[in-house]
Amino acid sequence: MKKNVSKKIILGVISFLVIISALLIVYTTQKPKTQQGAKNVTLTVISKSGAKTDYTLKTNSQYLQEVMDEAKDLTYDGVDGEYGFVVEKVNGEIAKFEDKGAYWAFSVNGEYCNYGISTQPVEDGDEFEIAYTTE
Repeated sequence: MKKNVSKKIILGVISFLVIISALLIVYTTQKPKTQQGAKNVTLTVISKSGAKTDYTLKTNSQYLQEVMDEAKDLTYDGVDGEYGFVVEKVNGEIAKFEDKGAYWAFSVNGEYCNYGISTQPVEDGDEFEIAYTTE
């Protein structure tokens, strides 16, 4: 009887390790790729009133949040949420969902970003837009 229990435990541990290994392989192959080295990047912030503020940077950063941190005079704040960092305030302007479904929309080269700001890759020539948006 003890041999059967031991075999089940060993098989369970092996199965667990195989599953963890498979998930690690999937994550490693599917995570967003980044570009090393200097890049020219543009950030455009569009306020609730439609006013645009442009930031042009030469950066070695690999992710959007790092670029935002480098942009002179750009400020932002938010909270850690279920899907990562949620930006609620940009340049002192708060987008509250309770106010007509307002939020800050992030896009790169005219397409909505596929990742949160901490994992959105940055490539040379990227043009990011951070726009106050309502539903």
